[in-house]
Amino acid sequence: MEQNKKLVLIADDDSDYLFQMRMYIQGFGFDVITANSQKEAEYIIESTKPDLAIFDLMMEKDDSGFILCFKMKKKYPDVPIILATAVASETGFSFGLNTQDDKQWIKADLYLEKGIRKDQLHKEINKLLKI
Repeated sequence: MEQNKKLVLIADDDSDYLFQMRMYIQGFGFDVITANSQKEAEYIIESTKPDLAIFDLMMEKDDSGFILCFKMKKKYPDVPIILATAVASETGFSFGLNTQDDKQWIKADLYLEKGIRKDQLHKEINKLLKI
């Protein structure tokens, strides 16, 4: 890893999606570390402080992403988190970060539906990292 490159942690149990995200984000000029489960992501968080994290909502558990957001913010309150999910298209259930109440229990900085365009993802990451 280069010293001045930002490190992005991506956790998702869909290996194809994880690979695609890694390629996109490396293409944006960032270093990437990946986890294919909540458990693996928790292990990485213990020893590594990323500059930004992208968590899938549903992995081993339906709320894996929420748990990872909570643990990340507890250990590294300043690290921005994107919660990426296909839950709305899969279940019809929808949520967001529109109110202060939502932000209290969803410890993410940004909520994105999976299928986000590459250019939009790049813009959102740069905004969260203040680049």
